[in-house]
Amino acid sequence: GINTKITPAPLTTISRKRPTTTTMNSGTGIQELMAAETRASQIVAEARIARGDRMKQAQVDADELIAAYRLEQQDAFDKKANADGGSGNNASAKLQAETNAEVQDMQGQFHQNAQKAVDVLLSKCCEVSLEVPSARIRSTQKIYGK
Repeated sequence: GINTKITPAPLTTISRKRPTTTTMNSGTGIQELMAAETRASQIVAEARIARGDRMKQAQVDADELIAAYRLEQQDAFDKKANADGGSGNNASAKLQAETNAEVQDMQGQFHQNAQKAVDVLLSKCCEVSLEVPSARIRSTQKIYGK
């Protein structure tokens, strides 16, 4: 007969990488991940340093503002003290006299109200309510099953 040649169907080949290539690719991937992690940690460290620098600068700026405000307020106080009393000694004596008068006034109020305060405290200490709240009765009944 007829001379027919049967050719086998081509086998579908699954492309598999050689183990060494896979190992190299995964090693490269790991190295890339490690390098990315290192870069990320460097970025975070730089951000922390920058934040610290900004905080220090903000503190310096705040200190300058406080010093300027303090100087401004001190100047205003000095001008007012000089305008009110003239010399510093006279203003100091006037302030001392006002302070002494206020202290004497407070002591007088204390002596006037001391007995009233004692009476209020004693009345509160001696008030004893002999009624048991209904909520306490219910909770006790629940606990002891009555």
